[in-house]
Amino acid sequence: MPYTEENVQKHLAVNKKREMDKTMKLARSSNLKEKMVVRGKKRKNDDHLFMDNIHVPMRKYAKIKIPPRLKKHLVDCEVFTRMGKLVRLPRSPNVNDIFDRYLRYRKKEDESLADSLQEVMKGLQSYFDKALPVMLLYRIERRQYEEAIADDITPSDVYGAEHLLRLFVKLPELLYYAEIEEETFAELMKKVNDFLKWLRTNQRAFFRWDYYAAKEIQRRANKRDD
Repeated sequence: MPYTEENVQKHLAVNKKREMDKTMKLARSSNLKEKMVVRGKKRKNDDHLFMDNIHVPMRKYAKIKIPPRLKKHLVDCEVFTRMGKLVRLPRSPNVNDIFDRYLRYRKKEDESLADSLQEVMKGLQSYFDKALPVMLLYRIERRQYEEAIADDITPSDVYGAEHLLRLFVKLPELLYYAEIEEETFAELMKKVNDFLKWLRTNQRAFFRWDYYAAKEIQRRANKRDD
């Protein structure tokens, strides 16, 4: 499976171009607002994750099953964000910690899976690091991202389960551009869904109600500018 830095960059670049082209087409047809609907409610484009529907063959489309309890965390995080509250960063455990714990758990059950699972987790980490600033943040979270991420710090070092879940919403779209054989693709989906089941079982260890007002970031930025 080609989980290389070059392929991740390529997939995100193609995806971003498709989104821009589609947005321009919708705008010209004056149907932009109607198309940007999430859960039956109209949203402003800048205020929600860009989750447009792309028509792809179901055979290739990634069938990722996000458990209902984890979907609730996605909804709760969106509600808090719309209230002007952000997840406190850095998160502990962070995304890297979560993947490491899952690998240790699976290795205890079947050591033969170690290499293939490590490759999948490394690939997911790469997708997360590259996709976060492109498509996994709400507008209100961008200043926080700029403060938290430096040249030697990656998103997977700083962000936690709340933002990692957003990757699995967008992952089917990202994987559509990956050159993966059908058998390998099916095995990948099996591993991804197993990880999500494990995350659901251990959700209390990874999800916390630790939010603070976004205006605190603005105040800190203003102090630095003074």
